[in-house]
Amino acid sequence: MLKKWTIKTVKRDEMVEISHEVSKFILEQGVEKGIALIYCPHTTAGITINENADPDVKKDMIRRLDELYPWNHAADRHLEGNTAAHLKASTVGSSQQVIIANGELLLGTWQGIYFCEWDGPRTRDFYVKLSVN
Repeated sequence: MLKKWTIKTVKRDEMVEISHEVSKFILEQGVEKGIALIYCPHTTAGITINENADPDVKKDMIRRLDELYPWNHAADRHLEGNTAAHLKASTVGSSQQVIIANGELLLGTWQGIYFCEWDGPRTRDFYVKLSVN
């Protein structure tokens, strides 16, 4: 079971929660137990799991990654000028796996799944692959 989503981001750096979309796909497919693999096929975007209760966590993460990987750095050689986006994408990673138990994602109380845009705004894709046990 594989599904592709297209997402339109609106900012250069943005974390969009996609937990609902993944949960809905699990429900539609009737999966009771297994694994959900959430994958981003882009080199300047990624997937992460983090807190979804306090929106300041997303703001702080974006700010701290900007501090760590400034957009303009005199030593960067990449002609597109988006080296910072590549570094951020590698830091958060291109995929996450989540256990499915009793038909639901086995996330912690405050956890959500995020599509992380580091070079937007753009139209992007992400995939979810469900493996059933």
